[in-house]
Amino acid sequence: MPATPELDRLLGIMARLRDPQQGCPWDLQQDFASIAPYTIEEAYEVADAIDRGDLDDLKDELGDLLLQVVFHAQMAQEQGAFGFADVARAISDKMERRHPHVFAQVQVNGAEDVNSNWEAIKRAERAAKGHTDTSALAGISRGLPEWQRAVKLQARAARVGFDWPGPAPVMDKVREELDEVAAEFARGPVEENHARLEEELGDLLFVCANLARHARVDVGAALRQANQKFERRFRAMEAQAHAAGQTMAALDLDAQEALWQQAKADEPKP
Repeated sequence: MPATPELDRLLGIMARLRDPQQGCPWDLQQDFASIAPYTIEEAYEVADAIDRGDLDDLKDELGDLLLQVVFHAQMAQEQGAFGFADVARAISDKMERRHPHVFAQVQVNGAEDVNSNWEAIKRAERAAKGHTDTSALAGISRGLPEWQRAVKLQARAARVGFDWPGPAPVMDKVREELDEVAAEFARGPVEENHARLEEELGDLLFVCANLARHARVDVGAALRQANQKFERRFRAMEAQAHAAGQTMAALDLDAQEALWQQAKADEPKP
């Protein structure tokens, strides 16, 4: 693959950090498993920068994410498994293979055809590797965040017709699952009914993810916005309490609720 001074420098830095004699003690202690959480975290940092529309931050976060790829590739190279060039070559081969309408002579009619071809090529790739699972759900990674895996499971099932016809019956199902959660709370102390509550709450969250899919809303983006909204309003509450010479912890729930409503009212209207 074509080399660039910047990429060569980064690869050299990582090799130096992992040098057994002169490297960094922390970097030398790491393995694939210990670095994996950082890789996931950096991917979310990229998404956060995109949400905020901060291109300078996005540049930095993409660099942090690239470092994770370089780190994993360096550790694999030390084991004689593969190196960074192999990673780049593999993804280049895959992208060309999965875009025959761009790199070959296959004709497509819009994005739906592209998606259908993509899935067919993925199935062929799994078969070529000896994977015998022919389920419509085959190949969905168990390493995904569970909300994302839920949506993928539902979308795959929908391709073979197993889906609600629209959002209305999904909302009915949300209400049904919420009633079942309420019934479990009513059974007795949470500590004594934890397993059933976990199951019913899981069902509720699964159906909520399905509702988001029907709305064509990304669950992760929706949750990020909800988190940002909560944090913004809570910080405003803290500021109001501080301006009045009080602390949040010293206020009762009614007083805190009043601050929350004020924080909501003070927000600019969309």
